[in-house]
Amino acid sequence: MGAGSLGRVRLVRFRSGSRIATGAVQGEYVRPLRGTFFEEPILTGEDIPLEDVRLLAPVLPSKVVAVGKNYAAHAAEFGSEVPEEPIIFLKPSTSVSGPDDPIPYPDTSQRVDHEGELALVIGRLARKVSAEEASKYVLGYTCANDVTARDLQLKDGQWTRAKGFDGFCPLGPWIETEFDPTDVALECRVNGEVRQAARTSDLAYGPAALVEFVTRVMTLLPGDVILTGTPDGVGPLQVGDRVEVDIEGIGVLANPVVDGA
Repeated sequence: MGAGSLGRVRLVRFRSGSRIATGAVQGEYVRPLRGTFFEEPILTGEDIPLEDVRLLAPVLPSKVVAVGKNYAAHAAEFGSEVPEEPIIFLKPSTSVSGPDDPIPYPDTSQRVDHEGELALVIGRLARKVSAEEASKYVLGYTCANDVTARDLQLKDGQWTRAKGFDGFCPLGPWIETEFDPTDVALECRVNGEVRQAARTSDLAYGPAALVEFVTRVMTLLPGDVILTGTPDGVGPLQVGDRVEVDIEGIGVLANPVVDGA
C-alpha cells in the first residue's frame, strides 16, 4: 500500500491558508504529499509547522460502516447481549467531520449522545477478505465519535436518521499507520469528565473479524471507514459541551457541541 513507503507516519488532511492538502505528521511538522494515501505518495520537500495548519477529517469516505453492541457492557446497558453476528449500519459520508469541527445539536432531538470509538480506515479495494488477510487492507486507525440522536433512534426503530445528521461522525486527528488495535485504552470525556473507559481487548468482534464480515456484504473502497463499536457509558451531550475521544497510541479527537437550529 502506498503510504507504507513513508515508514511509520501519521497521515492527515489539512488546510493551510486557502490550500487543502494531504500530509504526513513527523514531529512538530506536517510534510505535504503529492498524490493520495492510497497510491504512491511523494513528499514535496516542504515542512509546515503543525501549529500553523488546521487539521481536517483525515479521509472523505464513500461510506462509514458502523457496528452496534460490540462491547458486552454496552449491550448490557441497553438491556441486551452481544449479537451472534455483528450488527452493522451505515452513516452517510456527509456526517463526517474533523477535529474541532462543531457537532450540531438538531432541533428535532431532545437527546444527543456521545459514542467514542476506534475506527479503521481501508487502504485498498476490499471484497471478501479473510480475517487472516485483513491487516493488508487496513491503511491505519483513527478516533471516531458515533454521535447519536438517541430519542430518534428509539422513535424510528431503525438508526439512519438518528446517526445520519451532518457532523455526527467526527474523525481524527490523523490516521496512525503503525498501530496494534488488540489491547489499547479508549476514553471518552465530556468537559474533562470521563464518561466512557474501556480497552479494545473487550471488543466482541475485533477489527480483523469486522473487515471479514463487512466485506462479505459490501465492497469497501480506499478511504472507507469501519467504526468498531462503543463501550458502555454513553450519555447525553448539551450545547456548549466539549467532547473528547482519546485512544492510546493515536491521540485525542475533540469537538464542541453547538446549536444546530
